[in-house]
Amino acid sequence: MNRSAIRELAFRIIYSQEVQKEGNLNEQLELFLEANNIKDKNAIEYIKDVLEGIKINKDEITNLIQKNLKEDWKVERISKVDISLLKLAIYEIKYKNLPYKVVINEVVELAKRYGEEQSKKFINGILASIVKEG
Repeated sequence: MNRSAIRELAFRIIYSQEVQKEGNLNEQLELFLEANNIKDKNAIEYIKDVLEGIKINKDEITNLIQKNLKEDWKVERISKVDISLLKLAIYEIKYKNLPYKVVINEVVELAKRYGEEQSKKFINGILASIVKEG
């Protein structure tokens, strides 16, 4: 399974958690892996790492998003798809030190597939601002 496919799976479980908001993380992960017949060890490890990393760095990730929104916007107004993609991308860029161009490109592609029409521009803009800040 390639990195793009694994990233999409990670996005889908992050989105699932955004929608459900409650429940045991490990339980949700096991159900997700089973429902999607995921047996690839690298995929499972990566997804677990992303979920745990986002959970541990939740406040900092949320603050980065909020700081880069227009003044009259709040994180709570962002669609579940967009917030899930932003969390995934920020974690990969800031904490996994993956090449930001690759991460942003792939997340924007996911936004085209799963998000609304404006999602790709919105996500690209937020991530570009975050990358500029360093």
